[in-house]
Amino acid sequence: MARIIPFKGLRPTQELASKVATLPYDVVNVAEARAFRSNPYNFYHVTRAEIDLPENVDVHSIQVYEKAKENLDQMIEDKVLLQDNEPCYYIYQLVMNGRAQTGLLCGSSIDDYDNGIIKKHEFTRPEKELDRINHIKATRAQTGIVFLAYNDQVDVEEIIASWKKEHQPTYDFVAEDGVQHTLWVVNDYARVATITRLFAEDVPCTYIADGHHRAASAAKVCQEMRDSELSITGDESFNYFVTCIFPASQLAILDYNRVAKDLNGMSATEFLDVLKEDFEVVNTNNAAPYRPAKPHEFGMYLNHTWYQLTAKETAYTTDPIGILDVTILQNKVLSKILAIHDPRTDKRVDFVGGIRGLKELETRVNSGDMAVAFSCYPVSIQQLFTIADSGNVMPPKSTWFEPKTRDGLVIYPI
Repeated sequence: MARIIPFKGLRPTQELASKVATLPYDVVNVAEARAFRSNPYNFYHVTRAEIDLPENVDVHSIQVYEKAKENLDQMIEDKVLLQDNEPCYYIYQLVMNGRAQTGLLCGSSIDDYDNGIIKKHEFTRPEKELDRINHIKATRAQTGIVFLAYNDQVDVEEIIASWKKEHQPTYDFVAEDGVQHTLWVVNDYARVATITRLFAEDVPCTYIADGHHRAASAAKVCQEMRDSELSITGDESFNYFVTCIFPASQLAILDYNRVAKDLNGMSATEFLDVLKEDFEVVNTNNAAPYRPAKPHEFGMYLNHTWYQLTAKETAYTTDPIGILDVTILQNKVLSKILAIHDPRTDKRVDFVGGIRGLKELETRVNSGDMAVAFSCYPVSIQQLFTIADSGNVMPPKSTWFEPKTRDGLVIYPI
């Protein structure tokens, strides 16, 4: 069963919350983060501290992590961030385009992560793990929330709903991207104890939706501290990592699309002919981007033209991995035709989250940066659960969850 704990969150004052909160560090690039540099409260000063250093700095250098610690310490000293006196849970609601999702922000057990009670569906990359390991060790804090999902638990949802009804939120603001962020602090001992018990008794597992690298990094820092004999009771803060757990029924997964740099030496005509071995290929005769309407359909943008691709039944298998559209695209196009065999490392392929829209695919191709783009039908939350339950992993960049939780609203000190 899932073990969660309340914790003494480090968080901004009510007046500054909207100025502090940022998107997760790994969904913005350095240039995008630098655009917020003039805001002294912005949490990119901690999660992307390279914005406060010369532009030629190595973003993985010790300077960056030391600057992150310096900036975090300064925010604490200036009382931009204050720590709660008692362990709390935090109810976190996000509203995007009229759709709301409400999660429980808490500490989740590293042992649960190691023992498969917190289930994974992606591989991680060592260099990305090392970046967050160094960041956690330097700041002595987990600054990025791991987004978990679980099968709806009625009793937990009733407690959350009643608390929201009975109490005013601590934070409530609309971010620059139009997403509303509302947070309630659950500091009643009885309610906290009940939530903890319900997870321990009624929630057999949770699933990482977003944040595999953050989770893996926290687990490795924990192991280092255990190896250094810093763990005495097993309940020290580093034995947990900060998560926000959302019921599956409230979540939406967007498409995660692909762009390829070249056609592997083929002309456009040759490429289209080869595609017909595994797909029905139709010119949409429409200037608008093609968004797939169902599984096994794809849009393709090539030479200023949108095509509809429909996978033939012989192009895929019916097992949980083989039936995924991202698997079909990888096996039958990227690998088979374009010789892009490892999308995790091959620089000839890139990934475009659905939040950026299909016009972004056109832009990448029309600029000459890429030769061809593919739009995909989104993976379902049930497909994610099924694959994680089976112990398998999805192809890289299979799921894009929106809206994103914000960094800086609740920090987990270790």
